[in-house]
Amino acid sequence: MLAVRQLRLTDFRNYRQLRLDCGLEPVVLVGGNGAGKTNLLEALSFLAPGRGLRRARLDEVGYRTRGEDPNAAPGTTSWAVAATLDTPEGRLAIGTGLEPGRGEGSSPRRVVRIDGRAAASQTALGLHVAAVWLTPQLDRLFLDGASERRRFLDRLVTALHPQHAGDVAAYENALRQRARVLAEGGRDPHWFTALEDTMARHGVALAAARADTVHRLDAAARLGIGPFPRAALAMAGEIDGWLDTMAALDAEDRLRAELAANRLRDAEAGTTSMGPHRSDLAVRHLDLDLPAAEGSTGQQKAVLVSIALAHARLVAMSRGRPPLLLLDEISAHLDAERRAALFDEVVALGAQSWMTGTDAELFAPLRGRAQILRVADGSIAAI
Repeated sequence: MLAVRQLRLTDFRNYRQLRLDCGLEPVVLVGGNGAGKTNLLEALSFLAPGRGLRRARLDEVGYRTRGEDPNAAPGTTSWAVAATLDTPEGRLAIGTGLEPGRGEGSSPRRVVRIDGRAAASQTALGLHVAAVWLTPQLDRLFLDGASERRRFLDRLVTALHPQHAGDVAAYENALRQRARVLAEGGRDPHWFTALEDTMARHGVALAAARADTVHRLDAAARLGIGPFPRAALAMAGEIDGWLDTMAALDAEDRLRAELAANRLRDAEAGTTSMGPHRSDLAVRHLDLDLPAAEGSTGQQKAVLVSIALAHARLVAMSRGRPPLLLLDEISAHLDAERRAALFDEVVALGAQSWMTGTDAELFAPLRGRAQILRVADGSIAAI
């Protein structure tokens, strides 16, 4: 399995220093609003590639005192998250954080170390750690714009295809550069050709990884889990349609050609009209036979949990370990039957799930099966 056995924080959010030792079982964090529960989940989310569950800028994550203006600059420019993990390959040490720039005028940068050795980039984390999170903000996933669903999906994809995070980063970087050159009136065909080649190669690779994940996840989610609803998932987008009917290399050639042909139109519109950044994830509540977005708040939450659990099963089968499940305020909108079913499934999966809530009684079915901790003002104690 994959489990955090020790978590150490330095100057992270409201934690000046923290060391937390854990067992293999699920971890429940209970406390009032603002106590630091979600901050712990955010720290854990930095063990996987990406910007963490809040998508905060790295310079926003440094230590703050309680009551400090959240819009003010943090009191420190560096922070660190370190963890000792049990993995199927053995014990592993991971460290990541923000370090000051090394030269005069240089900016702070994120560093990653795995077993004490510097990694070339944070994408290396995906080879060792798969983490998926559900937060209250995701309760609107089916109502918000397509970009939020793509971002959620890309986390699921990275858990099955660790290289996916690198493809997404490379594609988005080239996308931004192309947009900037177009806005500045650039006309150098060699520069455009290089950027569009990068977009085609990484864009088709990431679209193919999304398609594979959604195909497999759709089959798993259609089965349903206990009282959670069955769901159907599909990709919706032009490039996704191409991959249904042509080889990946042919799709790359077509995307290159479309990008080149649309330069003038994209410059006038101020956007790139073609590519996997235009795709969407379509989700249907099968038990009600309607789009997930048309269900009630509780029904949407149940579908979201169902997808997350189906994905955890899929990752466990594919990689030999379930992902870390970070479930923030997970009890909201779940009735007692579904809460109990969620807890039973997490335990049956052997997943180390980290769950937060304000009411310890909601986690009563986990007593004796989980480590239940009280969080208060940056300190942690067993209940």
